[in-house]
Amino acid sequence: MSDKKQIKTALVSVFHKDGLDELLKKLNAEGVKFLSTGGTQAFIESLGYECQKVEDVTTYPSILGGRVKTLHPKIFGGILGRRDNEGDQKQMEQYEIPEIDLVIVDLYPFEQTVASGASEDDIIEKIDIGGISLIRAAAKNFNDVVIVPSKAEYRVLLDILNEQGAATTKEQRKMFATRAFGTSSHYDTAIHGWFSK
Repeated sequence: MSDKKQIKTALVSVFHKDGLDELLKKLNAEGVKFLSTGGTQAFIESLGYECQKVEDVTTYPSILGGRVKTLHPKIFGGILGRRDNEGDQKQMEQYEIPEIDLVIVDLYPFEQTVASGASEDDIIEKIDIGGISLIRAAAKNFNDVVIVPSKAEYRVLLDILNEQGAATTKEQRKMFATRAFGTSSHYDTAIHGWFSK
């Protein structure tokens, strides 16, 4: 059995939009559906692509000043649900959880905010919670899900899409997962360093 998995739905939640348009263009051409929130959703729609709102899936608006947007069982279930696990599949059907095959994240710029001499309150608000959780969830389920953990990886995925269409091998998904845990590890190390000072 081939370990290639088709990308049908992508959750896009990014801080930096630069370089994203080329990737979105290719994904759209391959028939991939988009799911997003706030500024990213507006950016996707500004390019002329349809984009489902995360809140239409969760039935919750973005709350607490944007601190809680994607943190919901329908989103994380869609990422963490194992496609070859009958129990997971039954629960996903029962709770109407959509499968999410690709997660594209670019985290809040914590280190840049610290370097800019911002206030403590501003720095705290740049500690990404949803994004880092999406990265970890998608990387954990690399068997079924592709994780693009930063804008540095947009081109890597685009090259794969150009070569083999909207499908990835397990080896490619594991490569992205490895980079994803590197991204989350670096990010948390920076936060820990700031708190330790």
